[in-house]
Amino acid sequence: MKKRNDEIKAFLGKETEFGGKLVISGSVRLDGRFKGEIWGSGTLIVGKDASVEAEITVDRIQISGTVKGTLDIKDRAEITETGSFAGTIKTPRLVVGEGAFFDGECSMAADKNEGQ
Repeated sequence: MKKRNDEIKAFLGKETEFGGKLVISGSVRLDGRFKGEIWGSGTLIVGKDASVEAEITVDRIQISGTVKGTLDIKDRAEITETGSFAGTIKTPRLVVGEGAFFDGECSMAADKNEGQ
């Protein structure tokens, strides 16, 4: 198993708003409002008070707030019990917690190297 660096590298607080392009490396937590594009390597954590409308391409995402958009997640996507997602998601692993909201399309292409 690969070792992940779970230390949060950046944080967008609850009372903040940001729009544009965000490139991440490592773990980044959003608790405010964001609109635009997010891509990079690492984990995007969307806090329960966050509202995100974006095209997102990252390794992992954990959604506890509201996300609308198109997601291309390379490793794992999780929508927790307080999370809400509307849009299109492509990921090999999807976890949806009891009580979570999911409205959209999901494509789960299997890893071609898995089992070899």
